[in-house]
Amino acid sequence: MTRLALALLVLCLTQPGEAAEVRDMLGRRVAVPDRPARIVSLAPSLTESVYAVGAGDRLVGVTDYCDFPPAARGKPKVGGTYSPNLEVILSLHPDLVLATTEANRDEHIRSLEALGTPVYVVRPVSFATVLESVQRVAGVLGREAEGRRLVADMERQAAEVGRAVKGARRPRVLYVVWGDPLVVPGRDILITELIQRAGGESVTADLPFDYPRFSVEEAVARRPELVLLAPHGDESLEQRLREWPLLSLLPAVREGRVHRIDLLHRPGPRTVEALRALARLLHPEVVR
Repeated sequence: MTRLALALLVLCLTQPGEAAEVRDMLGRRVAVPDRPARIVSLAPSLTESVYAVGAGDRLVGVTDYCDFPPAARGKPKVGGTYSPNLEVILSLHPDLVLATTEANRDEHIRSLEALGTPVYVVRPVSFATVLESVQRVAGVLGREAEGRRLVADMERQAAEVGRAVKGARRPRVLYVVWGDPLVVPGRDILITELIQRAGGESVTADLPFDYPRFSVEEAVARRPELVLLAPHGDESLEQRLREWPLLSLLPAVREGRVHRIDLLHRPGPRTVEALRALARLLHPEVVR
């Protein structure tokens, strides 16, 4: 057998099934192979979705921030969510790349597609679309049944939280995405919805932009009873407050009613864990 014939045989044996054109959550047409065998994930939430539907063995590349489940830490790294290394991605020969509007840049998606790599994009901007994105990832991986079971369980857990906090007084919450300058979640953002589902009221829920800058003076005027800080790396709550001294103008911060909360920026299978943790902070008397 010639080298060329041997190479063609190996290529045929390792290629995924025939591609079918599907629409992603942006309505884009994407040629997705039947049961793609070599997947690159460009966000931690997507990596978690792939593992959660039982397809983690097909991941050949993940971002530097993909640390859950623990098995994801051993996968080849392709860079950050905002700065993936396209050369490394291409060297892994993926037959599908998974991306999200909430972490990845359009320019990188377009570049990968121009180089012949199909990219399927999800858009998890609400709890309903988080569920949809999980189910869609399961679908393109040929794990539809597993996706349905996972989504049903997420819906059940969210409903449990909703029943637990129903009728409870809603504390006023300031969520801090970044502290200097102060950046907060606006009206049509998943974080704002999760605060509401957890039995709270975001003091910035009326702001029309996704992540607007906000003055500390205005934050003080809105009288938040609880301040929540988004996680950034491994820094502790105390370190963050030292770096963002203006937050000490908020009475809630001075009185110790400030917490760091994880997972709210990972719109995937563990969003319900974030919801429960948030509800537990707001209503420890009824949520365990």
